[in-house]
Amino acid sequence: MKQYNYLALGDSYTIGEQVRIHESFPYQTVQLLRQHGFSFYAPEIVAVTGFTTDELDKLIDDTTLLPQYDFVSLLIGVNNQYRGGTSENFALEFEGLLKRAIAFAGNQPRNVFVISIPDWGATPFAADSDKEKIEAAIDAFNEVCKSISKKYQTHFIDITSSQRADAGNNDFLAADQLHPSGKEYAKWAVLLSKKIISCLK
Repeated sequence: MKQYNYLALGDSYTIGEQVRIHESFPYQTVQLLRQHGFSFYAPEIVAVTGFTTDELDKLIDDTTLLPQYDFVSLLIGVNNQYRGGTSENFALEFEGLLKRAIAFAGNQPRNVFVISIPDWGATPFAADSDKEKIEAAIDAFNEVCKSISKKYQTHFIDITSSQRADAGNNDFLAADQLHPSGKEYAKWAVLLSKKIISCLK
């Protein structure tokens, strides 16, 4: 039986900041895939909390990775927005990262999954912030992710709608009242695993 590998690129949302590693969405995705009878190595995660697109790009340069992976996910951009970056600059850097993700997937765009950026403004952490302004900015950044994903024929998975709906519920939040809990990541893992299974069949 073939054993598949999966590379997850991103920031705190990919690591699963504030939750145990097996509760992160990459680990939960692999667990679901194994339950469906597919053999997967543990996910390889290249991500740092607080990182922007350019910082992730450099991290990839500085990390020894396999030449190729069966599947690659990319979730990045919240810190570009948080630090006041423009969607135009984000678009340039995101496109470069997506090209790298496709190269890691053996130049198979159908095996690359762009995951939308969560809306931190919807969480209790942002109680004193301008939630509408943050929401509009996150929407603009996600439109960039979606359009560039479409351009390169990769998958785009919208987790933001669900995350916004759950953002006021403590069950779906980590202790910091900002990052998701394992329960929220489980929803993302279901969506991602379904896409991966459709590629495997």
